[in-house]
Amino acid sequence: MTDMDRRSILQLTSAATIVGGLVVGAGGAAHAARRADRQIILKGKRTGANIPDVLTIGVPYFVRYELSDAEGRSVGTENAHCLPVTVGPDGSYVMATLVLSLDDGMITAATAFQRPLPAVTELPTGSRRWTHEFAITGGTRSYVGAAGSVTIEHPTRDEDALTINLTDAAQ
Repeated sequence: MTDMDRRSILQLTSAATIVGGLVVGAGGAAHAARRADRQIILKGKRTGANIPDVLTIGVPYFVRYELSDAEGRSVGTENAHCLPVTVGPDGSYVMATLVLSLDDGMITAATAFQRPLPAVTELPTGSRRWTHEFAITGGTRSYVGAAGSVTIEHPTRDEDALTINLTDAAQ
C-alpha cells in the first residue's frame, strides 16, 4: 500500500467518522478512532489557582479546572503552570504548560501567549473574553502519540471552553 493510498484511507475514515456523528470521548470509541483526526469539546470550571494580585516576571502561577463533556459529565481535570516573561499595564506575555488528565488518558501541551487581563489584578467580574492556543506535545493511553492543538476560550474568569483538535501524527 502506498503512502497516497494510506492517506486516502485515513481521509475517508475521518470523513466517515464526522458524517456518522461519532462523538469520541472516554472508553472504547476513543481507541477505534485514534488514527483519524477528531475533535473533543469540553467545558471547565475553575477549582483552584494561585494567581498573584500583581503579576511579576519570573514568578509562576497555576490554574486548575474540573472538566465536563457536552452532557455535563465529569471527564477529568485541566492543570496549567504559567510563567510571566513580560508584564505591562495591559497584560502580560506568558509561557505555559498544560496537562489534561482525562478518563481515558492524559494530553500534554505548551504555549506562549499574550494574556490581556490587567497585570495588577484579576478582576472577579468584567474581565475581557480571551482565547489562546496550545500545541499538543504528547499523551498517554488513548492519546499516545497525540498531536494537534488545544484552544482555550475564557468567557469568564472562572470558566473556560476547550476545543481539542487531535491529528494523526503519522500523516
